[in-house]
Amino acid sequence: MGDVLAGFHAVWEFDTDSVVIRFERGIRKPKLFQALGERRIPYEALSSVEVTGGRRGTVVLHAVPRHGADPLMEAANGQLKDDSDPYRLVLPAERATLAEYYADELRTVLGPDAKEPADRHLVAAPEPPLHFKAYDGKASFDGHSVAFRWFWTGASSAKWKCGDQSFTVGELTGVEWRSPEILNGYLRLLERGAREPGTGEPDQDPAAVVFGLGYGLVHESLPFAASVLQAVRAAEPAQETPQDEPRRRTGDARRDPADIADRIRHLGELHGAGLLTDDEFSTKKAELLAEL
Repeated sequence: MGDVLAGFHAVWEFDTDSVVIRFERGIRKPKLFQALGERRIPYEALSSVEVTGGRRGTVVLHAVPRHGADPLMEAANGQLKDDSDPYRLVLPAERATLAEYYADELRTVLGPDAKEPADRHLVAAPEPPLHFKAYDGKASFDGHSVAFRWFWTGASSAKWKCGDQSFTVGELTGVEWRSPEILNGYLRLLERGAREPGTGEPDQDPAAVVFGLGYGLVHESLPFAASVLQAVRAAEPAQETPQDEPRRRTGDARRDPADIADRIRHLGELHGAGLLTDDEFSTKKAELLAEL
């Protein structure tokens, strides 16, 4: 189409195979839109297009994405408020006829599988590196692994006992995001091979960070969740990890004390036999004790 349609918070530019959405910045603009900046939405990623009446003399052009096509909307899982939905373009009511025109134009270019769930992500998630502060820790993603660093002021004793966490993309099967705008919000990583992934209270789960007032805001944590989810989905075909045993990772729960004691006794025997120096014995013993 090649046309441009400007709304209150965004501008839609219609290309031959996609619509480019550029979100405007400003004090009164939704923070999520400002964080997203610009998104290219292929027409094959859309399920339908509709025009509805908005609030206070406005009309809304709403492009509905196919299920599974956009990692951002998949992570959001229906929790976004209308004002924060990046697929809604709000226009003055007097432009209703123009909104209907573009809605009809978009409907003509929807893909043949528009009504079917997408078998892969068709819309790009925000690119890493990404990070945000939750109530009990800082979450970071570099494109290959997710790291949780706990805050002593907010993290539970269970998380402190496990220590700071690091998860490679290959260790994960997905992401569970509960909006910070909802009571007891959190971001949880679903681990590959875990016997019961995504269970237990998030504040006790070392694979989750919890949100609190002013922490883990939507515009920070949702793009983060979408980026991790996209990386996990992209890595899935190469995964052949057995599902019967949970994978060990950096920061897992401490070793069994009995196992540590046996290994220290074994080191003592090697030391007594002259196979380890005093410094080697002391260093190895300290490393094992640190795992308790």
